[in-house]
Amino acid sequence: MAATGVLPFVRGVDLSGNDFKGGYFPEHVKAMTSLRWLKLNRTGLCYLPEELAALQKLEHLSVSHNSLTTLHGELSGLPCLRAIVARANSLKNSGVPDDIFQLDDLSVLDLSYNQLTECPRELENAKNMLVLNLGHNSIDTIPNQLFINLTDLLYLDLSDNKLESLPPQMRRLVHLQTLILNNNPLLHAQLRQLPAMTALQTLHLRNTQRTQSNLPTSLEGLVNLADVDLSCNDLSRVPECLYTLGSLRRLNLSSNQITELSLCIDQWTQLETLNLSRNQLTSLPSAICKLTKLKKMYLNSNKLDFDGIPSGIGKLINLEEFMAANNNLELIPESLCRCSKLRKLVLNKNRLVTLPEAIHFLTDVEILDVRENPNLVMPPKPADRSSEWYNIDFSLQNQLRLAGASPATVAAAAAGSSTKDPLARKMRLRRRKDSAQDDQAKQVLKGMSDVAQEKNKKIEESGEAKAPDLKTRRWDQGLEKPQLDYSEFFSEDVGQLPGICVWQIENFVPTLVDEAFHGKFYEADCYIVLKTFLDENGSLNWEIYYWIGQEATLDKKACSAIHAVNLRNYLGAECRSIREEMGDESEEFLQVFDNDISYIEGGTASGFFTVEDTQYVTRLYRVYGKKNVKLEPVALKGTSLDPRACWTPRACTSWTAGPT
Repeated sequence: MAATGVLPFVRGVDLSGNDFKGGYFPEHVKAMTSLRWLKLNRTGLCYLPEELAALQKLEHLSVSHNSLTTLHGELSGLPCLRAIVARANSLKNSGVPDDIFQLDDLSVLDLSYNQLTECPRELENAKNMLVLNLGHNSIDTIPNQLFINLTDLLYLDLSDNKLESLPPQMRRLVHLQTLILNNNPLLHAQLRQLPAMTALQTLHLRNTQRTQSNLPTSLEGLVNLADVDLSCNDLSRVPECLYTLGSLRRLNLSSNQITELSLCIDQWTQLETLNLSRNQLTSLPSAICKLTKLKKMYLNSNKLDFDGIPSGIGKLINLEEFMAANNNLELIPESLCRCSKLRKLVLNKNRLVTLPEAIHFLTDVEILDVRENPNLVMPPKPADRSSEWYNIDFSLQNQLRLAGASPATVAAAAAGSSTKDPLARKMRLRRRKDSAQDDQAKQVLKGMSDVAQEKNKKIEESGEAKAPDLKTRRWDQGLEKPQLDYSEFFSEDVGQLPGICVWQIENFVPTLVDEAFHGKFYEADCYIVLKTFLDENGSLNWEIYYWIGQEATLDKKACSAIHAVNLRNYLGAECRSIREEMGDESEEFLQVFDNDISYIEGGTASGFFTVEDTQYVTRLYRVYGKKNVKLEPVALKGTSLDPRACWTPRACTSWTAGPT
């Protein structure tokens, strides 16, 4: 490199890819006194060149993918140095000088892919550090004092080390946006520091031995969290703390043991990428169809069949990639072919018999992988017959001509059709419509009559007595009511064995709730909870609660209190019935369900009769098929119309043929 007068004005130089082995380094670099950044990646350096000492304005130095064993040299004498990138070298702890952490402006340090066994000494003194990457080393502990001063960190990568725990001081990293902890044996780390990192946007915990018990119970404060990776762990279901992340855009739960998804996934309204590959899923909930911003869905290596994919999957209008290889799919829902933006469809290693004919209308598909489906028969590509639909002559003359009528008959028909009477046409159509409705009404009445006759015949054959005639009763005859027999509501063995029983109030009476739904309460319902246990003397004892939902109606509230008291009397218990209200449950009540209760929107209808106006909904259907005519519902808008099909808008009370 020849010395010229230009060198002092050079601001940046990239010498990557050159061979500087054996101590050779261009000496004229020290003439670049205004140099701001210098890249020496993949140059074979074994030590830092002495010429760096002259670069007093250097801010960024990159020496990645070399053979450096030490950074000792002139780095501490570069007062403007902001970033040191020395990844993929052979650095050990002894090769990292302590004095570089005294640089006031040092904010980026990348020592990943080296041979460090502990955090560099004096690292906690780099108070202005923003980006710290120590991944892919052999670090087994993080000193407690490290994060006392590094409170401005934005990016922290500690992946692929040997960490078993994390210091509690990490909760001080309130500005941290990216935290990567992949491939660390953090089995006993509870990660209680996470809720305090309110600025977190990316959280990667791949292969960190996560289970349901060592994750935080809530992450509601992480309103900016958009990227979560929990793949390669031991999760049997989706952690509850994830359902509160409304800003989630990318979620990776692959390679776990998840068997089902909750209906709460509809809260991920911003989700764009969902990876559930290599789990134990047999079906997807219908709520997944509400994730309208979803672009990529990966379901490879599960146990899904045709019934396991919701029919409304076509609502994912932004879906671009759908991968469900290595499952048990015999067919795929035809609605999947409505995802017009689909570019990649991978269905290899299934049991496919055929694909929907509409697969040919996915014009943007770039990859269609259906390998290793031995019984697959591809549907024929539909012929373009749209020109025929628009060139058919439906006139009476043409139809008579095709039927072989004489020319005179055809001419007479043409003459007769020249004068039109619109009023007569309306009357003819009205008579046809009325007669059609009469026929339908007759058929309905005849069907109802047949059903009634068949029912009466069965009653007579079984010898059942007819209901007695209703007679007028005096007002005082209704004052005395028989005692309720609670054995109809509570079985004889209720409260005789230790455990928990839950009843839901439905139509004024308690209905036993399946054990799988214990701890899940509908907001518009009321419940009775019975806890049976043995006291110190080995005798049976009981605790009775009645739970009131926030949206529950008056009849449910009253019946839950009444039935709770009668349950106590039925058992002969001396305890009192305890009222619990939604959102204000007592500690004793929460401990009945191990502090794991959840609320579900909705509930059963009130026991009172209600009068509501009939709501008529207009829908649009596409009619297709030749021998087997089928109806397919579509969105009620103009863009849904296809000139190659027949359309029928339908209300609840009538049918009207649309344009063809």
